[in-house]
Amino acid sequence: MDLDPGMLDRIRSRAGDLDRENRFFDDDLRELREAGYLRPRPLLETIRDQRALAAAAPATALGINMHHVWMGVARILRERGDDSLDWVLRDGEDGELFAFGISEPGNDEVLWDSSTEVVRVHGGFAFTGTKVFTSLAPAWTRLGVFGRWDSPDGPRLVHGFLTRDAASTVDGAEAIETLDDWDTLGMRATQSRTTRLHGAIVPDARVTRILPVGPNADPLVFGIFAGFLLSIGSVYAGIADRALQLAVQSARSRVSRATGRPVAEDPDSRWALADAAIALDALAPDLESLAADVDGLVDRGAGWFRSLTGAKHRAVETARVVVDAAARVAAGGGYRNASELARLQRDVLAGVFHPSDPASVHRTVAANLLD
Repeated sequence: MDLDPGMLDRIRSRAGDLDRENRFFDDDLRELREAGYLRPRPLLETIRDQRALAAAAPATALGINMHHVWMGVARILRERGDDSLDWVLRDGEDGELFAFGISEPGNDEVLWDSSTEVVRVHGGFAFTGTKVFTSLAPAWTRLGVFGRWDSPDGPRLVHGFLTRDAASTVDGAEAIETLDDWDTLGMRATQSRTTRLHGAIVPDARVTRILPVGPNADPLVFGIFAGFLLSIGSVYAGIADRALQLAVQSARSRVSRATGRPVAEDPDSRWALADAAIALDALAPDLESLAADVDGLVDRGAGWFRSLTGAKHRAVETARVVVDAAARVAAGGGYRNASELARLQRDVLAGVFHPSDPASVHRTVAANLLD
């Protein structure tokens, strides 16, 4: 969809206050929902939109990103003949908001194991554990979770979805507890709070997979990796887009006292901005070609995970370099808390903490090359 420029301007105008006050982006969410932005659509279209939204408000884009990943997973499965998540697409069309309850404190196995305990109960599975970085915490209506079940046949990972209203209490106690603990350096408006599950029940109808512990290439796993890594990469590319734009504006508006000439004519500043732009120009072909291949059902075999993790890594690292270059060109004015560029410098740092982190990326690529 084409994001309305007026809406993007309004979203940008709120971003600074949301960051300063550490508040969730309620008004942005309302406008985006009314515009149909929560509806499922092809991955290529999604990552282009997310890049534009991130240039206006990185935290809003990052939060909404989690919803779009689930929309993408459901589409990826359906297009490959698996209708098990068609209900997710229908809920997305109806305006339900999906979030991720995957990350756990200290769990560097990510999707290959879980510290959340799962037990079989009548009609479903009960989940007990702690999830961190639960973006959209104040507003989600559907939460994708997974946990470890010690089944009669050995340990298994159970994937499913909680419904906020339906799973609010178990035996009179809170089954889903959302902590008000999000106080971070950047990406503050995501309100990615800690979620504690106390026997929260996923009914059998909302169990999507029961998989063995350890790496596997199940289509659900592929869908999560593809949707998450490419859309995350696009968010950080959008941050870099805006940082470069701000640096160019600064260079054009400032005059050097030493030379009496605009900073835009300074050879060092011109080199720095050109170098940043050259690096940034490589991201769209990288991210968009992979998204087009996902949409087009291209079979890259074992090379998919290398390509996807590498694309996210390149996007984040390039964005950090571009934002740093922009800050240097913009000089001291960009160091003030009230500066948009200062906020972008804080927001872009979050990229290194999203899976796959640099160590995981290098392990994945090394395994593709050597194993």
